[in-house]
Amino acid sequence: MISVDITVLFHIINMLVLMAVLNRILYKPVIAMMDKRHETLDSLSGEAEQFEQHARARQAELDRKLHEASVKAKKTLEAARGDAERAGAERLAAIRAEAGSEKEQQLAEIRASFDIARSELLANINGVAQDMAAKILGRSVQA
Repeated sequence: MISVDITVLFHIINMLVLMAVLNRILYKPVIAMMDKRHETLDSLSGEAEQFEQHARARQAELDRKLHEASVKAKKTLEAARGDAERAGAERLAAIRAEAGSEKEQQLAEIRASFDIARSELLANINGVAQDMAAKILGRSVQA
């Protein structure tokens, strides 16, 4: 059985001394290192969160600038497209007007040629008719 004598007291004292020595030599430095590491991790976590917020803010700013640039580019493109369409329409109208004037000029020339040919035919109609009748009848015809 278990006997209670002075050795139990020595064991208790030995345990208390061992706990005090281990606490001073081992536990306190380990706990201090762990606290320091925890503070470092908290600090790094805060910095990482700040970097992340900063990155989000920069990304939002870049997105805003990109959107503004896109809108500006679309407006510029639409303006250029409108200018090109207007210039094309003006050029087409000028070409059509030029073609219309050339057409009228050529029609006038054709009408003039037609009138000249008509007046020549009307002037020679009696002679042409006599020649045709003479050829058809086979004899000369006098008017």
